[in-house]
Amino acid sequence: MLRNNLTTEEYPLGVFHPHQELHHIKKENIGLIEVMGLAVLPARLKNELEAVAAHLADGSDLASDPLSASHAAWAEKIKTSHPEMNADNVTAIVQEEVGKVFATVLEHAGVYKRDAEGQAALDRFIKTLG
Repeated sequence: MLRNNLTTEEYPLGVFHPHQELHHIKKENIGLIEVMGLAVLPARLKNELEAVAAHLADGSDLASDPLSASHAAWAEKIKTSHPEMNADNVTAIVQEEVGKVFATVLEHAGVYKRDAEGQAALDRFIKTLG
């Protein structure tokens, strides 16, 4: 696992730290266990995500509930992308979408991004190892 604590005006908590748009799910640094694929999520999410699922299931306003307000914009996207969502599958859908957010957290934390430029940089780094 490579570490880089570079900060910028755009990313004051760190370029390789979960970016602001993901902080409603994860704003803490990631560790080795997470890099290995086990998402360690904040305890606050248990109640918050239960509230999100309940509001999505009954169509009530997420923004008016303090437990779900920080997730409202994200939840609206979930609602749009899952027209099949109902009371029976809402929890599974929310869990799936949290997994997608966590995958993005891992991408943000990666020193070598998953694109052509990042792959080329990783290849250069590996060549320096001999």
